[in-house]
Amino acid sequence: MRRLNRAARLAAQISLLVALMSSSGYLLTRTYVGDQEQVWNQGNVNELVRSGGPVTIEHIEWKLDSLQPYTRLVDDEGEAIGLGAPAGSMVMVATMTATPREGVYLKDGGFSCTASLRDDRGNVWAAASTSDWELPTSCFGNDEVKFELNKPGQVAFIYVVPAEAVSHVVGVSMETREDFRRVLITP
Repeated sequence: MRRLNRAARLAAQISLLVALMSSSGYLLTRTYVGDQEQVWNQGNVNELVRSGGPVTIEHIEWKLDSLQPYTRLVDDEGEAIGLGAPAGSMVMVATMTATPREGVYLKDGGFSCTASLRDDRGNVWAAASTSDWELPTSCFGNDEVKFELNKPGQVAFIYVVPAEAVSHVVGVSMETREDFRRVLITP
């Protein structure tokens, strides 16, 4: 009888231990994997839009029109646009159409926008700014460029990247802290 009680108690303890380990493993994994903010803070893309979109982010509809590499950029007069590009680098130009929708605040005919260039090796580049390109490189309104609600406008994002990275570029990412979205738009 004593042996039977001991075996039953041991079986109950082992069952309780397995249940506790399973519960703690589930809770730990769910907290880590299911935490959208943590995934966003790590820089991971959590949404993919193919063929240029469109995709709406913070009341602005974005469409990637083209993503082209250049050895150098020139202005209207044929002069090289100085981007501070080191030797052996290339320039990538992402031309996008932005359509502000109801709910976006247009201050002086513009809004804040950023887009990053990404490659398949995990590299991310921020856009360079210049006023010499044929399209605006900023979404802020000025005398020449004004965005209006529900009317598409074009903007260019210019990136300086190493020449060997051009063949690995996969698209442009845009993000919003609202709902912790980071969207990769591929051409």
